[in-house]
Amino acid sequence: MRWEGNEQSDNVEDRRGMGGGGGFPIGGRSIGLGTVAVAVVAGWLFGINPLTLLGLLSGGGSPVVQQQQAPSHAPRSDRETAFVRTVLRNTEVVWSEVFREGGAQYRPPTLVLFDNSTPTACGTGQSAMGPFYCPGDSKVYIDLHFYDTLRDRLGAPGEFAQAYVIAHEVGHHVQHLLGVTDKVDAMRRRQSETQANALSVRVELQADCFAGVWAQRSQESKQWLDPSDIASAMNAAEKIGDDALQRSAGRAVVPDSFTHGSSAQRQRWFMNGYRSGQVKACDTFNAPTL
Repeated sequence: MRWEGNEQSDNVEDRRGMGGGGGFPIGGRSIGLGTVAVAVVAGWLFGINPLTLLGLLSGGGSPVVQQQQAPSHAPRSDRETAFVRTVLRNTEVVWSEVFREGGAQYRPPTLVLFDNSTPTACGTGQSAMGPFYCPGDSKVYIDLHFYDTLRDRLGAPGEFAQAYVIAHEVGHHVQHLLGVTDKVDAMRRRQSETQANALSVRVELQADCFAGVWAQRSQESKQWLDPSDIASAMNAAEKIGDDALQRSAGRAVVPDSFTHGSSAQRQRWFMNGYRSGQVKACDTFNAPTL
């Protein structure tokens, strides 16, 4: 991926080295560290966003915390940070164009870099959760050590695999702007766990498809990708499929527990977006099969 020298985003909040928070209130009461640990472990094994899981464990909706103002300090200028800023900037350019074509204005998210844990409008974010998007504050959160995990533990190396992760989370922001997130959350509250999981799969696969839309349009304008880059994204999609994660955890594959989709589904929907470059190719909610 030939990204060096390209424009970088200013919508990055660097909280690294600031420390993290402790427990957080959910649904008006405090959740203990034991529950947090269960949620983090479950999220890692099954691909469930622990922030969502904690809301379910509390019997309430999305977790909410008192947002803390992060102190400002000079952002780092290392290669990894420059890469993240460059990819984020390109998502801003691409999605601004897509929204403009639809007669709307794109409002980009802020990407927060953090170590260990950090306060968010959706609860305390933990590094063990992996990257995530919080619709409550329209921010993408990532501890860059996740890229070490992606490469060394999950077997998904390559810079474009890392770019795919960012593009997927930005895809959730696009869903939020389009009103998908609120509609899905309302539907989840009226469904059984199995039905809610199935709906979550469609949400995640659409975010994968949106990542593919970004990749196609980005390549069309920048010509900065090689076939090996797309292969690395496909490999990452395979390694983070629910079935692959359950097998790697030594557990039986249980499709009813899937929340992000199988490896094959994640690959398929990324490629749907990549081949078309069109948002309309990403209607996972009306697709008869995934």
